[in-house]
Amino acid sequence: MKINAVEIRPGNILEYEGGIWRAVKIQHTQPGKGGAYMQVEMKNLIDGRKNNTRFRSAESVEKVRLETVDFQFLFREGDMLTFMDKINYEQISLDADILGDAAAFLQDGMDVVMELWEERPISVQLPDTIEALIVEADAVVKGQTASSSYKPAVLENGVRVMVPPHIGAGTRIVVDVYEQTYVRRAD
Repeated sequence: MKINAVEIRPGNILEYEGGIWRAVKIQHTQPGKGGAYMQVEMKNLIDGRKNNTRFRSAESVEKVRLETVDFQFLFREGDMLTFMDKINYEQISLDADILGDAAAFLQDGMDVVMELWEERPISVQLPDTIEALIVEADAVVKGQTASSSYKPAVLENGVRVMVPPHIGAGTRIVVDVYEQTYVRRAD
């Protein structure tokens, strides 16, 4: 589906120069001299390259719709992650690099959404937040609670996050998967 360059929004998937790209940031610029243009920062979904491209306002680009399929994470074997299609039970193994830092938050049996382009997996979407157990947290320093300071803590998956001073080891918290930040104490 062709769209005008001025209609590009962050998160749109575009076909550009033979590759498949996700628009990360956009900036519409109208210089005093010359025509308006869209400055688009894009990330290649296949090889991870980044690109800054300038599109003229009248230019059109191909917007791509990715197929989304519900999968379930089964297990990790080395750097390979195995997922199962929830409809036909077919299994697929992908390199952990497709998830980046979010791979540390995968849990056995977790439901994920896989985006496919021409039957090829492009990305895996985890839930935005998950519950995790803190296994190690620094002690509270006296007087530190007066200001809104945070202290480092280590989760059961080995990821380090900053937590409020009143949170200690053995506490279950909710963590933002993509920002790797503390959200709140788990119920």
